[in-house]
Amino acid sequence: MNLRTARSLRSANMFLLLLLFVGAIRAQNIATVTLPDAPGTAAVTGENEPTPLNSSSSVDANLQAGGASTQQTPQTASSTPPADPQAVQTKRILGIFPNFRSVSSDVHLPPQTVKEKFITASKDSFDYSAIFVPAAVAGFSQAINSTPEFGQGAAGYGRYFWHTFVDQTSENYFVEFIVPSITHQDTRFYTLGHGGFLKRSGYALSRVVITRTDAGNETFNTSEVVGAGAAAGVSNLYYPSPERTFGNTAQKWGTNIGIDAATFLFREFWPDVNRALFHTKD
Repeated sequence: MNLRTARSLRSANMFLLLLLFVGAIRAQNIATVTLPDAPGTAAVTGENEPTPLNSSSSVDANLQAGGASTQQTPQTASSTPPADPQAVQTKRILGIFPNFRSVSSDVHLPPQTVKEKFITASKDSFDYSAIFVPAAVAGFSQAINSTPEFGQGAAGYGRYFWHTFVDQTSENYFVEFIVPSITHQDTRFYTLGHGGFLKRSGYALSRVVITRTDAGNETFNTSEVVGAGAAAGVSNLYYPSPERTFGNTAQKWGTNIGIDAATFLFREFWPDVNRALFHTKD
């Protein structure tokens, strides 16, 4: 890789990390907003009612209070906003690309089991469409001659492709199965589905550094950050020795996180694109 290409990649990685940092801060600020307790407000309103002296009036008052309580129940149930119909995810994007980890907005799922994490990583790695991203990345890498030892032509492209495919598979298993099984983190992408473009974009990008635990709490995304770094380190086992440098390993680490960030961003807006272009009904 020439000096100009290396500088460009380092600049791109720095810009990506800045975006992730801003998105993480924005997502944390959004998460700290709390809503008032509607049922508590209804209970305070009922405390100021006068208590009648005779028994018949007491019975009537109790019946009225019971009726008022019954009328308040639907209001409490309706305090939760319904899911945005535009935020419904499909199992595949454009009917081809896997979208198994995406969850529609306002949907609550039980914790992932270790088996489910393994199955998801396997689907993302060996689905029939899993060749498209490695094919594109291999073509770009060959065009800029990122690994001169691979050469050019069909044989060179084949070397770029299988290395990139193994990179993707390794990263999938580290990020979606191995590390989250150890840290008890949820590997699914929960769509925000509402708000403006900047709010949703910041949320999607922040998911590479913020995720949910199996218990449903937000936490630092160790699975993504550590898993992507581990996959980049393992790649040194099958790349030519001149490529086994700290700079190249860090670049692969940044590339892995960058691709995942772009994927989260696209998944966040995919329901909107699907509905606008294909008029899909939920």
